[in-house]
Amino acid sequence: MTIQASIGIFAHNEEANILHLLKAIMAQKLKQVEIVEVIVVSSASTDKTDELVQEFAEDNPKVRLYIQAKREGKSSAINLFIKEAISEVLVVISGDVIPEENTIELLVSAFNDKQIGATGGRPVPVNPDNTFIGYAVNLLWRMHHRMALISPKLGEMIAFRKLMDEIPKESAVDEASIEAIIRSEGLQLKYIPNAKIINKGPENVRDFIKQRRRIQNGHLWLKRAQEYEVVSQDSGLLLKIFWQELMDRPGDIFRMAGVILLEVYCRALGSWDYHVRGKNPFAWEISKSTKKVKS
Repeated sequence: MTIQASIGIFAHNEEANILHLLKAIMAQKLKQVEIVEVIVVSSASTDKTDELVQEFAEDNPKVRLYIQAKREGKSSAINLFIKEAISEVLVVISGDVIPEENTIELLVSAFNDKQIGATGGRPVPVNPDNTFIGYAVNLLWRMHHRMALISPKLGEMIAFRKLMDEIPKESAVDEASIEAIIRSEGLQLKYIPNAKIINKGPENVRDFIKQRRRIQNGHLWLKRAQEYEVVSQDSGLLLKIFWQELMDRPGDIFRMAGVILLEVYCRALGSWDYHVRGKNPFAWEISKSTKKVKS
C-alpha cells in the first residue's frame, strides 16, 4: 500500500542550500511512499531564496512556495504548512539540511504500523572534528543518536501523522512540541537511524552558545506549556551515555570534559533567559555558520 506524504520545507535566507535540498527531495528513492506535494514556507527571506524556489517550481509542479512577510518563528511556519497540506502524513524539514536518498522512504513507510505517530532519522554533521567546536558538534549528535536508541528523540527532519490543526506557535522547539502532541494521543515515536539527514552545526563558539542556549530555553518552555520533558533533560541518562562515549573513545576525555562544561554553561544561560529574563526565542536569531551544508 502506497503512503502519500506532504513535505514541508522551512526557510529564512537559505539561498546557499535550498536548491540542494529541493533536488535531494525530488531525487528520493521511493517504493511504498508517494510525495504528493512539496510546500516551501519562506519567512521574510531577504536573499535569493524565494527567487530560487520559484524558478525550481516552474519545472517541478509539485513544489509550491508560500511567503511569510514577517518572521514569526518556525512553529508559525509549520502551522501554515499543516493548514495547506493535503496528506495525512507530513514531513517537516529545515531549509539547511539535506536528506540522503532513502530517508523519506524510511521515515514515511514506518506508518504502516498504526501505533507509530511520528518518526525521525539520524542527523549527521558535516563539520570536521579537528577543531574544538567541530568536535563538540559531532559529539552532541553522537549523544543524540545514543539517546534516541534508548528513548526516541526526533530532530532536524521528522515525519508525523496529521493529528493536529496546529502546534503552539510560541514553541522554539517545534519537533519536541510535535513529539508531545503525538504522545498525548497515545501513539509511539520511532527513531530510524538508517534515515540519515546531513546537517551542519555551528563553526564558532558564539553560534554554538547561541544555538544551545536557545534550545535549553525552549525545552523549559515546553515543560511548562505542554507538560512534556524531552529525554535530553534526563541527567541520569545523559551520564550513562557520556560514560558509553568515554569507554568507546577514551582518548577524547579532555575534549569531552570541555564540551560538557560548555554545555552546562549554555544550559545555565538558557535557564537564566527563561526564568529570570522571561525570554522565549521562538523567532530566533540565525546562526549563520550553520548554513551551506553542501559546497
